[in-house]
Amino acid sequence: MTRIDSKFEQLARDKRKGFIAYVTAGDPSLKDTEDIVLRLEDNGVDIVELGIPFSDPLADGRVNQESATRALEAGTTPQGVIDAIAAMRARTQIPVMCYTYLNPFYVKGFTPMIKKAAKAGVDGLLFLDMPVEEADDSIEIMHAHHINNISLVTPTSPPERIKNIVKQSSGFIYCVSRTGVTGARDSMGEEAAGLVKTTRRFTKLPIALGFGVSTPQLAAQCAAAADAVVVGSAIVQKFHEAGKNPANRKKAAAWVGAMVKAVKEV
Repeated sequence: MTRIDSKFEQLARDKRKGFIAYVTAGDPSLKDTEDIVLRLEDNGVDIVELGIPFSDPLADGRVNQESATRALEAGTTPQGVIDAIAAMRARTQIPVMCYTYLNPFYVKGFTPMIKKAAKAGVDGLLFLDMPVEEADDSIEIMHAHHINNISLVTPTSPPERIKNIVKQSSGFIYCVSRTGVTGARDSMGEEAAGLVKTTRRFTKLPIALGFGVSTPQLAAQCAAAADAVVVGSAIVQKFHEAGKNPANRKKAAAWVGAMVKAVKEV
């Protein structure tokens, strides 16, 4: 059982909704990422999703693309992110998943990278470009090292494909609230609640809803439909604007805390 599994069991017992916060690892530096993660935990975040920066992030909108570029320019590497997570484990046991693409793992050897991630304390991996039809061997390796395979289900996924995706998944299912790339929006797509309902027909895993969540009100709407909410671009932008100033970073974390509060009140 991973920390992600344990967290969702706890949330279910407490009858509370979960809050998952995304930040790009290495923006502005890996040391700063550790500070940001600890601040997020202090403000009630349940799970942290760390983006491993990649030069061709096809699923990301402008904010996260620019964040990945800054991280890469700062010298962030997949191994550096794994080392940073290992260092964080001396200070926190918050569940950590990584959002990435296959290339950064396969170029270094998939199995060795999975072993390193597991040893460092990574609980889950979400590979944006790993099609379920070709994922069996990779998922088997992840599960053998007690790492959850977090999968995306989108509004364009037909029911039969959703059924296949959730069979291969563990930890939770990530439902994308609308078509398109990541990026803050001001409303929940009409298809979001229906997608969650369809996905529930095929799995007992918790379901998180994300992509575009940018306000406490929108976070609460998503929480009403799902078991957890994922907020990414809006958080990335807040911490980018805060820079390295501790007071501004504290305000950014408190802003996230307000979104967490809205989710927990559902």
